Amino acid sequence: QVQLVESGGGLVQPGESLRLSCTASGNPGSISTMGWYRQAPGKQRELVATITRVGNTNYADSVKGRFTISRDNAKNTVFLHMNSLTPEDTAVYSCNAVRYGYVYWGQGTQVTVSS
Repeated sequence: QVQLVESGGGLVQPGESLRLSCTASGNPGSISTMGWYRQAPGKQRELVATITRVGNTNYADSVKGRFTISRDNAKNTVFLHMNSLTPEDTAVYSCNAVRYGYVYWGQGTQVTVSS
C-alpha cells in the first residue's frame, strides 16, 4: 500500500503562484509515474501533469508554460509549481502514483483563485 498526502493548497489572487507537494509513504519503492489531476465543481477530473521516475513530463494544454511538475525520488515527493493562476484553475488538486500497475490517490487539496 502507498499513502499519498498533498499539501500547499489555498486561496490566491489571479496572477499569483502556488506550489503543491505530495509525499508518498507506506511502501513507496518502485513508484513509476506520479501525477497531478484536478476536479472543478460540476466537472470531470482532468489530467494536469505527469512525471516519470526518470523525469519525462506531460502537461495538459491548459497549463503548459504556466505549471511545472517536478519530483524528488529520494523523498518520494512530487511537486506542482503553478504560476499565473487564473480563476479557471480553481479546483481540488489530487496527486496519484502508479506502482506495479496499481494507481494510488491522495485525498486532494483545494486551490481557489479569486480576487
